[in-house]
Amino acid sequence: MRFTFTAKQLQMSDDLRLYAEKKVGKIDRFFRTEPDASVTLSLERDRQTAEVTLRSGGMIYRASETTSDMYASIDAAVNAIERQIRKNKTRLAKRLRDGAFDAAPAQEEPVEEDASFEVIRTKRFAIKPMTVEEAILQMNLLDHQFFAFKNQDEGNTFAIVYRRNNGGYGLIEGDDE
Repeated sequence: MRFTFTAKQLQMSDDLRLYAEKKVGKIDRFFRTEPDASVTLSLERDRQTAEVTLRSGGMIYRASETTSDMYASIDAAVNAIERQIRKNKTRLAKRLRDGAFDAAPAQEEPVEEDASFEVIRTKRFAIKPMTVEEAILQMNLLDHQFFAFKNQDEGNTFAIVYRRNNGGYGLIEGDDE
């Protein structure tokens, strides 16, 4: 597994780095190809956050956990990614290594195997060309968390603006590949 570490507002010790490599490295058993791991550790007041992102085979797995102890945050983030993989193992079977779940820990909670993604409601609406600023204004007027539109500034490509949890806005742009 290839690691990239980022520390925000803290000095990362060698012990902490080795601990993160060891814990995140255990997830390697699920993948056919060697995944890229990005570990971001941050400190804000007494909240210590570990964000782990794994990229493998076109799939991205991400978990972020905050506790009062960085080691516990790393453990919780790794456990969250393992839960994501286990919960969706039937859907991910083509991308994961054969036998990845054979040596599964016994303490794991049972997961419903045939859980389906049930669509409760379908809406149709015209996707209109507008600027990013107009889309944010429209999203705020509707009091929605996101808004889909055609970005006039980028040749009417599909785009989505969204409200970020920590404030501000995000933009997702389509790529015509």
